[in-house]
Amino acid sequence: MNRLTRDQMAARVAQDIPEGAYVNLGIGLPTKVANYLPIEREVFLQSENGLLGMGPAPAAGEEDWELINAGKQAVTLLTGGCFFHHADSFAMMRGGHLDICVLGAFQVSTKGDLANWHTGEPGAIPAVGGAMDLAIGAKQTFVMMELLTKQGESKLVEACTYPLTGLGCVSRVYTDLAIFDVGPGGAHIVETVEGLTADDLRALTGLTLG
Repeated sequence: MNRLTRDQMAARVAQDIPEGAYVNLGIGLPTKVANYLPIEREVFLQSENGLLGMGPAPAAGEEDWELINAGKQAVTLLTGGCFFHHADSFAMMRGGHLDICVLGAFQVSTKGDLANWHTGEPGAIPAVGGAMDLAIGAKQTFVMMELLTKQGESKLVEACTYPLTGLGCVSRVYTDLAIFDVGPGGAHIVETVEGLTADDLRALTGLTLG
């Protein structure tokens, strides 16, 4: 089965971020999106620890460890970028000033519910961070995740079984096998990797997909 790599997934998300958008990239996989935004397209990347105008990852050996994103990864700052207080960053997130946030997830429901902070497993360390603020505060929430768990179970589900981050907040899900639009009308296939059919996806997920 053909699958997109994590870098290919990030590049695909970057294609859908428009000129002039204010965007937050969540910890983990979504941070890779910064490396694939076209140089000629002006996009304002915000990090919840208080950065605006964040650029791609620095070259090896050129890291400035006083310039990091929320995931403690070294980043660059574009010309005109700035730093500000953590509280101001959350005011930006909660106040509806972000056009898009890109988050990872444990599960997303066909109606756009998001579960990405805790699996509920004994011994698992819950990590809410700013995910709830972002998921509800941003005008659009995109999710990046592998479609299947290591056990072969679909992360796109009819109803989330993990603790929820937000209700009906996700509009699009980018996976290694397909892209889906989700919402009140259910999940709809936008595109698939080469060689994978809609029926294949229905079989993998057990869902009724439009």
